[in-house]
Amino acid sequence: MRIQLSDHFTYSKLLRFTLPSIVTMIFTSIYSVVDGLFVSNLVGELALSAVNIVFPVSMILAAFGFMLGSGGSAIVARTMGEGKDQLANRYFSMIILVVLGLGTVFSVGGALLIEPIARLAGASDLLMDDCVAYGRVLLAGTAPFMLQMSFQVFFVTAELPKLGLAVSLTSGVVNIVMDYVLIALCDMGIAGAAWGTVLSYLTGGVLPLLYFLRPRRGRLRLCPTGLYPRELKNACSNGSSELMSNLSSSLIGILFNWQLMHLVGESGVAAYSVMMYVDFAFAAVFLGFAMGVGPVIGFHFGADNRTELKSLLSKCLRVIVLCSLAMVALSELLARPLAQAFVGYSEELMDMTVHGFRIFALSYLFVGFGIFGSRLFTDLCNGPISALISFLRTFLFRGGLAFLLPLALGLDGIWLAVVAADGLGAAVALALIWTNRRQYHYW
Repeated sequence: MRIQLSDHFTYSKLLRFTLPSIVTMIFTSIYSVVDGLFVSNLVGELALSAVNIVFPVSMILAAFGFMLGSGGSAIVARTMGEGKDQLANRYFSMIILVVLGLGTVFSVGGALLIEPIARLAGASDLLMDDCVAYGRVLLAGTAPFMLQMSFQVFFVTAELPKLGLAVSLTSGVVNIVMDYVLIALCDMGIAGAAWGTVLSYLTGGVLPLLYFLRPRRGRLRLCPTGLYPRELKNACSNGSSELMSNLSSSLIGILFNWQLMHLVGESGVAAYSVMMYVDFAFAAVFLGFAMGVGPVIGFHFGADNRTELKSLLSKCLRVIVLCSLAMVALSELLARPLAQAFVGYSEELMDMTVHGFRIFALSYLFVGFGIFGSRLFTDLCNGPISALISFLRTFLFRGGLAFLLPLALGLDGIWLAVVAADGLGAAVALALIWTNRRQYHYW
């Protein structure tokens, strides 16, 4: 039986409804992970560093798609909760058209300006050729990537999380197969990795577009629409935290690369690349859970169902606690095998990666609370608080500590900066959830 947003959510129903979103986000993270595995083992350490220089730039551009999708889905879910399904479809259609237009501009601009962009992102002369070869193709695929990120959220709002999962799985398979074909068989090197990723973006962005153009089967479909300036502004405001989170994470990734180049050179960037690949998959669990439960919260907020809001918040916090403990234990256990899969060809690089990741992984005790807290206020249509949580956690705390801690602790200060920043971010998120409990009646 299909789960509907209006249902009462038990633990079982909550996990079944959010699981497709969690798996979807994990498979979305596979794009960079697969590129890293193939590039590191078949092209080399310098190419791996080049991928890590360019990929944050791609995420910065795609963040605007996630902003519009996340912020827009909160508005659409609230409108559905108010019983205005036709208006919800028009809002949905407007947002997708805006994402497509903005993505096209970013695709053209990114491909044309890749050399100065790569230099600004921290590419050294030794890495520049690989950065340009990888980045020109990858950034040209920004439009379908933005569409894919938007549709991931809207699949849940349309009560079709399993279909969203199927699309994500298909995209992941395309990425894996094409990376192997283009890098291993066609010997296209780092450019082959970029083409494999862009082909997967096209799969994940175009297939949903075609699906939602068909007669409606879920709660949403694309239809003739107009410009709704107020709702578009609200979508940007509501999704500003997701934009802030993605922008900040990417900018902080660039900052970390600069710091590591200064401390230990290209090998430090390669070690950090491995941690980021693993982090994409681990953090995807929390991101997918927050994304999956978000439309449910938005629907019951729109319906003013305070009893269900209280039940949802209590259950979500308990799930996050259990996942956090399990994730730290798992990451500590798998630190060496995962490092070996990426950089097993270099004992020195592998030891650096294992040591750093075992420190870095302690951040999973805290990161889920920051992610969920930010998404919660997005779904309650309070963009400023949501953005504040994201800004403090991903930019101010991580950026500030990444500058300060290495002064006293050297390389270990880089890894500890993430742990301390996420701990502070969790404290802020929980404090804001508590202080706003009377306004939103979820506690």
